[in-house]
Amino acid sequence: MIIPKLNHFCDLEVTLGEILEMGPGRAGQRRIIPITGGKVSGRVSGSILNLGADWQTIFSDGVAELDTRYAVETHDGALIDIRNFGFRHGPPEVIEALALGKPVDPAKYYMRTHPRFETGDDRYGWLNRIICVGTGAREADCVKLQFFEVL
Repeated sequence: MIIPKLNHFCDLEVTLGEILEMGPGRAGQRRIIPITGGKVSGRVSGSILNLGADWQTIFSDGVAELDTRYAVETHDGALIDIRNFGFRHGPPEVIEALALGKPVDPAKYYMRTHPRFETGDDRYGWLNRIICVGTGAREADCVKLQFFEVL
């Protein structure tokens, strides 16, 4: 058996628009958080385009299910679609502080994701075949993510 290892892949700083509260849905409280831009650095580098969003569901136990879609334009002109799924949860007072835009140590809450990449650009076709996991931190106007390739 092979024991997987993690290799740092890239960092994202994703700028966000105002939260759009949809109200209660079938599974929980629903919200949409627009993605307005940002940057990617690491094995892939470029800009996060001003489109996409995080369609969140907040369950009754306070867990936020993250369902995010980003579009990245690399430094050399390739377009990459990133679909990033995950969970964020923590003690109620920590989650409340995040909601108010206060600075919170990311070690005080759990924010983990698993991104999937897709591109039609042959230079980056290898992205269509890798598995990554991510860790994140929510700030007042952005989300910072680190992605790690599973080797």
